[in-house]
Formats: sequence, C-alpha cells, structure tokens
Amino acid sequence: MHWNSLLHEVLWYLSGENHIRNLRKHTKIWDAWADEDGNLETAYGYYWRHFPSAQKNKNGEWEVREIDQIQYVIDEINRNPNSRRLVVSAWEPGNATTSKLPPCHYTFVFNVNDGKLNCHLTQRSGDIALGIPFNLAAYSLLTQVIAQQVGLKLGEFAHTIIDAHIYVASQKSETESYDHLYGLKEQLKREPLPLPQLNIAKKPLHQLIFDDFELLNYQHHDKIKFEVAV
Repeated sequence: MHWNSLLHEVLWYLSGENHIRNLRKHTKIWDAWADEDGNLETAYGYYWRHFPSAQKNKNGEWEVREIDQIQYVIDEINRNPNSRRLVVSAWEPGNATTSKLPPCHYTFVFNVNDGKLNCHLTQRSGDIALGIPFNLAAYSLLTQVIAQQVGLKLGEFAHTIIDAHIYVASQKSETESYDHLYGLKEQLKREPLPLPQLNIAKKPLHQLIFDDFELLNYQHHDKIKFEVAV
C-alpha cells in the first residue's frame, strides 16, 4: 500500500475540493478522470463537504444551499452518540447520472457502540486488485480521524461491495499487469503481516496536515504491479 498517496487522497477528500490541482502534486491516482484544468466531475470530498440541498429561504423561495456532511456527523455524535443519522453520501443524482465515473464507494454510516466508533461503507462497484485495498485503508483511516475528533475509541470497519470484480487482459493489453488474475493469485499465497499503528496529532479537523499522521511498524510484502483500467 502506497501510504503517501493514500493519506494525501484522504486529506483531499476532507478538504472538499472538486479539483485535483493540489492533489496531483503528491499523487497521480485521479489524473485519468480529471479534465485538463484538473476539475473532477465526481469529487467525493466535494459532496461530503458541499452536498447541494434545495431549501426555502425566509421569503419562501427555493434556493440551493450546501450541507457539510462531515461536520454534521461530528456535531451529531457530540449531541447524541446514539444517533442513527450518522450518514455521509457522495451520491448526488444530478451529478451521478451524467458523470463518466460516478461514485463507487458512495455512502458510509457511522455507529457508536460501547464508546467505540464503527463505520460501514457501501460500495456499488469495486476493483478487487487496486480499488478495494485503497478503500479499506482509506475509510479505516477516516474512521480513526473522526473517532479522535469526537473523543471515541476506534471500533470496527465493515464493507459491503455490490459488484466486486477482477480485470483481466483484453486483446489490446495482454501483459500480466493489466491481467489482474496473475497478481491476485500471487497475493493469495502470502501470509498476512502484523498490522501497523497509526498516530494522529490532536488537532481540529480543518488543521490536520500530512505531517500530523505517523504510521509505525508498517510491514509489507514485495510490490505486485497492477495497471489501472480506465
């Protein structure tokens, strides 16, 4: 797992940006789906922090306002840890029905039990070799970030994938890196290694930066190369 790319991606989500002009300085993982100016139709974090909502103003007129779902979840946990409304969604139908890459990991729900924060991610589509490992690590990291913000212990992470798939070689790309079966078979032979420890600086969410995260005792096997299917 490329820790630097993963952490920069999660911080990018939390920034609420709908472009990758800052993100691409650190990782290229979203370059293939952005336009030449770096704008991204489906930027997960943008909808986390700026979800559009039609509401009536004091004059009874409809207007579009933005909802910061991440801040709502933090505030709601602090108000009522037993809340069943701790939901964040990146699926905005007006965008998702026209985007060339609508959100794959589109919604997640937090739950507090016995002083611990749990998270359940639902994903409509998942690339087993490349996407899913990043998603598992990213949302586990996000859960620890939110748990620290609300003063809870870290609980469990659950993941539902509706369509989990493996990319295999086409006539245009028959190399092993494009045919993910080769690498996945190798991965299945390997024994899991001890989990690392993650320390996060105690800061308000909006002040967290890359250097506030410390990954300790991360062990890994040799790299398996997988090409992204675009």
